[in-house]
Amino acid sequence: MENGQHIQLFHFQQITLSSITVDLYYLLVQLADELTPVLAARGNSVALHLDEDLTVRGDAEKLARVFGNILKNAAAYSDPHTEITVSAQRAEQAVIIRFQNRGPDIPREKLEALFDKFYRLDQARSTGKGGTGLGLAIAREIVLLHGGSIRADSEYRTVTFTVRLPGGAS
Repeated sequence: MENGQHIQLFHFQQITLSSITVDLYYLLVQLADELTPVLAARGNSVALHLDEDLTVRGDAEKLARVFGNILKNAAAYSDPHTEITVSAQRAEQAVIIRFQNRGPDIPREKLEALFDKFYRLDQARSTGKGGTGLGLAIAREIVLLHGGSIRADSEYRTVTFTVRLPGGAS
């Protein structure tokens, strides 16, 4: 699977997106359910705060990979026994999805590097957490292919990943 991620990462420019109307609520509920065993091991949970009828145009499989990678990252680095909050809303000609978790602050100068291929914040973060350093790089590539943006913020022991996707079907 890691080899598949690696190969796919270098071929993104050749990937064709299958654009359909994606039910964001259903997609995020499904991803949260799939990650329940990983989250439960550390006493974490996911709370969804979004309208059940929120949709966006995009490639459902690739967007699931984006959100799954962000949730796996949050699960790996959240403080034990805390909630990962996922919220989404329509904004002017966009849908904004935020993933927030409690955990160690990430220095401001290192936030953008989180999306670089093979980047690990430091050895302490990489030990015992698994992963290849590709998940967030893959997420960024997919979001950019959708014409969107992704960013990370960190302050007051809260890490926030914000994904902005264009449009937003009604």
